[in-house]
Amino acid sequence: MLSAVQKYPAKQWTALISCIAQGGADAIVALREASEFLNSGVKPDGFDLVHLVRVSTDMGYASYCQQLHGYVLKSGFVSNTFVSNALMRFYYKRMDSLSDAHKAFVEILQPSVVSWNSLISGYVKCGEFRRALGLFLELERSGICGDAYSFTAVLVASGQVNLLQLGKSMHSKIVKYGLECGSVVANCLIDMYGKCGSVEDATRVFDGMIDKDIVSWNSVIAACARNGELQQALSFWNQAPERDTITYNELISGIAQFGNIEDAIGVLSNMPNPNSSSWTSIVTGYVNRNRAREALEFFSKMHSNDIEMDEFTFSIILSGVAGLAALTWGMLIHCCTVKHGLDTSVVVGSALIDMYSKCGQINNAESMFWSLPKRNLITWNAMVSGYAHSGDLMKVIEYFEQLKMVKDLKPDSITFLNVLAACSHNEIPLQKAIQYLESMIKGYGIEPTIEHCCSMIRLMGQRGEVSRAEKMISELGFGSFGVVWKALLGACGACKDTMVAKIAAAKVIELGGADDYVYVMMSNIFAYHGKWKEMSLLRKFMRDKGVRKETGCSWIEVENAMSNTSI
Repeated sequence: MLSAVQKYPAKQWTALISCIAQGGADAIVALREASEFLNSGVKPDGFDLVHLVRVSTDMGYASYCQQLHGYVLKSGFVSNTFVSNALMRFYYKRMDSLSDAHKAFVEILQPSVVSWNSLISGYVKCGEFRRALGLFLELERSGICGDAYSFTAVLVASGQVNLLQLGKSMHSKIVKYGLECGSVVANCLIDMYGKCGSVEDATRVFDGMIDKDIVSWNSVIAACARNGELQQALSFWNQAPERDTITYNELISGIAQFGNIEDAIGVLSNMPNPNSSSWTSIVTGYVNRNRAREALEFFSKMHSNDIEMDEFTFSIILSGVAGLAALTWGMLIHCCTVKHGLDTSVVVGSALIDMYSKCGQINNAESMFWSLPKRNLITWNAMVSGYAHSGDLMKVIEYFEQLKMVKDLKPDSITFLNVLAACSHNEIPLQKAIQYLESMIKGYGIEPTIEHCCSMIRLMGQRGEVSRAEKMISELGFGSFGVVWKALLGACGACKDTMVAKIAAAKVIELGGADDYVYVMMSNIFAYHGKWKEMSLLRKFMRDKGVRKETGCSWIEVENAMSNTSI
């Protein structure tokens, strides 16, 4: 120990830590020398450990950070809030170690507001918005007062999950604590209200701001544009003292989604420095408005003009290709992703899995799945969905069970929807499907949606259990939604149950959702049971009202060209 101290005097150690704290290229060399100090027996203090962990995190030295965590546990520095906060930052920055970050948080004897903020923001950055909101509620119960950073994180989470009332509650507390004057908090309020669809509240916050920066202007333009208030968005856009790429992109995106796409292209053409997102907004507009072929034309234009493409460009165009089931286009775009080095991106990889599945190439989808270095919940859901739509229940259950074992991931409402869809394609006992639904509600705390209800109705209809389906609609609280009664009517059409069909049809008409489908379905059920009088009366009513079954339309891809066929 004496020789180590002689070789590395205290001044040299202090200089190394100072160099590490400043960051930059010299910090890497300093960090290596500091490691030699530690190996020689030098004992760092809490200040030293904070900087060692921080720089190791920024440099991506995961293994070294874990070694430092071990040292922290053995040396008793776990009670040092600053050291533990630095360790939490390391774990949540890795994205796949949220549970470890949470463990580091639990180890802190008296977590500070910074500790809480680190964990809450970590969950927000990783997309675990509801978990972040739950932690914020725990923070409030702990007696520690949240700060501006706490509220900005919870506002982001509220906006992402569309919890307007919670967002308003947070707004009230922000006013109570006197934090509403800060531009960062105000900008987050505008963003939250915009994402929750409350344009009026967003503009009210904006109008009440004293110091507006470019983020404020971009936020209010986005709030208006994303909710289809294009005239209001244009008004703010014209008033903005300065515009950057985001200002233009928000307007382009809003017009492409709700207005005339040609107008959006016009804004793009006059934009000073369009980026990949600017062009991708146009592609997104085409795809979201079921104009995938025009999206492909625009994508081809991007390619021929050497426009930079990012993972989101490829993700959205692959979504359009999947909707068309245009395999040739999908394979060509797959080649483009390889050329750009994006084929192993989790965003692009998930889109490729979805595309191959919907093009009937489930084996290619599975190969793509296992080739990805990282998989998120969207990736898993894409694979489960692929096998669900191909009717392979065994594979769906296999991937579902594997997903349940993945660290920091758990099935969501989409996962269970795909499992239920797979059950409807197979002769699985009805009770097994009901168990999956109950597991979703009770085991994972996931509220059923209309889609889950309709999926169960179809499944019950296939097994002639439409009376049970009618009861389930009330139990799940969807009795006021016409779409579920329409699904029940369809289920009655499959099992030819006249009594429940009449109830379902009456409900659809009562809720204002009556259309051709209701009358055609009831006419077919009457005909099946030989109730010619009822059928004749109904068909006369249909003729008088001008009701007729619409012509169906399908298409196929023949040598890279789309061919429509009327049915």
